[in-house]
Amino acid sequence: MAETGGDMAQFATAHHLASWVGVCPGQNESAGVSRSGPTRPGNSNLKRLLGVSAMAAIRNKNSYLAVFYRRISARRGSQRALVAVMYKLVIAIWHVLHDKVPYRELGADYFAKRDPQRTIRRMIKEANSLGLTVRFDPITTS
Repeated sequence: MAETGGDMAQFATAHHLASWVGVCPGQNESAGVSRSGPTRPGNSNLKRLLGVSAMAAIRNKNSYLAVFYRRISARRGSQRALVAVMYKLVIAIWHVLHDKVPYRELGADYFAKRDPQRTIRRMIKEANSLGLTVRFDPITTS
């Protein structure tokens, strides 16, 4: 908060703050093809502190940010996933300070609850690769 002053009125949106910090996704476009580019330099002190905060956030295995990190790192690598978590933290910080609302943890099961069919397909695919057959029946409540 010392680096930003705590007043989020100077940043029109959370993405403006992320750009100022230097954790927004970079863009490299050539011949109509868009590719991911390096992040901008930004505020080095705040970026360093966000990196430490992101590392602490992903150590808690039962948190939304840890699950988000594991999902991204499986596809994109650990460093890009860490920057993605830093970006999520900046967005959350902006909303907490701008809207004056408390931080709300979404939980480790957020992605499973958001798209249960995807979770079921992944479980079936994993069981089939082990040579097992799985059947899902809905729970009936009496």
